[in-house]
Amino acid sequence: MRLLVTTTGTVVTHALHDSVTIIDGADILIEDGVIESIQASGELVEQFDANGGARQDLQVLDVGDKSIIPGLIDAHTHLIWDGDRSDEVGMRLRGMSYQDIAAQGGGIGRTVRATSNATLDHLQQIGISRSIIARRSGTTYLEAKSGYGLETQAELKLIQAAHDTGSVEGLPGTHTTWLGAHAIPDGDDEDSTVERLLDEQLPAVIAQGLAESVDVFCEPGWFSVESTERIMTNAMSQGLAGRLHIDEFVDGGGAALAAKLGVVTADHALKTSREGRVALAEADVITGYLPGTPHMMNLDMPEITATPGPFTIASDFNPNCPSLSLPFAASLAVHRAGVTPQDALAAVTTTAARSVPRRDGLAHGVLEQGAAGSLNVLSSRSWQGWCLSPGHDPFRWTVVDGHVTKHENTIHIVP
Repeated sequence: MRLLVTTTGTVVTHALHDSVTIIDGADILIEDGVIESIQASGELVEQFDANGGARQDLQVLDVGDKSIIPGLIDAHTHLIWDGDRSDEVGMRLRGMSYQDIAAQGGGIGRTVRATSNATLDHLQQIGISRSIIARRSGTTYLEAKSGYGLETQAELKLIQAAHDTGSVEGLPGTHTTWLGAHAIPDGDDEDSTVERLLDEQLPAVIAQGLAESVDVFCEPGWFSVESTERIMTNAMSQGLAGRLHIDEFVDGGGAALAAKLGVVTADHALKTSREGRVALAEADVITGYLPGTPHMMNLDMPEITATPGPFTIASDFNPNCPSLSLPFAASLAVHRAGVTPQDALAAVTTTAARSVPRRDGLAHGVLEQGAAGSLNVLSSRSWQGWCLSPGHDPFRWTVVDGHVTKHENTIHIVP
């Protein structure tokens, strides 16, 4: 299968936190899901026209003068879960904390109970439905955590569902993460939970062979720094890449641990100290910001622009933040945390690609020869518009590994 995308508009091929590479007009040839060639606008079209029948197996997508950016990568999601916790919003508005709600049977435990009753087929359908929504918002690859099973067989079921979702042609692929240490099951304590995770669940996850990363909710009241280090050290020694939830509610020392372990990414970091942020940067640990979650939970917005090292912006899709829109998350970062559209784009493309490598090893989050054939066509001539229309998806077309989706009812900034 071959796809030729042609535009006379601007094309962002690489977005970095200190630069952005833009070309004016381009023909982008994608073959078998991989970018085969990028040339000046019209050049490849002329070559195919001059070659007679060469266009017979070629799909041409002429987007006029609309801008193109790389496919977006969501580096932190809780994609697979069942149930509904919408009523907890009212509890928070009455002054209850996240911890208070959990103590009354809500929070993670409530979702665990609902998810445990779901069949694998049902969870797979949930994953597919949500991946379609993510693609509508320009996501072309995403990380998907377990964590709403807690018990071994339930966790394996969630990992399987996330992996299967990523294998459906034309949908965003998935980087699957084991988050068995998401909460302590009802009636259990931290020490016995950690022992069971290490003695029973981790070996089962490794034997299953589908998880690529490990994550722990390192937060006072959930998993201590000491327990987190035990779990992470064991899991990382068996080939899983390290990811961490840290310092969401208090500065609990998660950043120092993340730097010590050399994990790939340390996410949330709402309460991380300046010293902790410097330690992450010096250890080349990515800080993962999830601005949708503090927005939804009425918490302080992260100080993203004060980050000394690399950072991503991700959706943190979960029962408390049920949004899979990276343009919305980036809009919060731009409008409420002072992040530029360029830095926000780098955070969901090139830096996110470091955080979430593809299982097949292809480069993504960039537009270059040999990279994944995934991109977004804006409804605007200006590429900066990708994160400036909260409530409306900014893309007219999304291409995932050469598969084209045309989005209807798009807000067209420029006629």
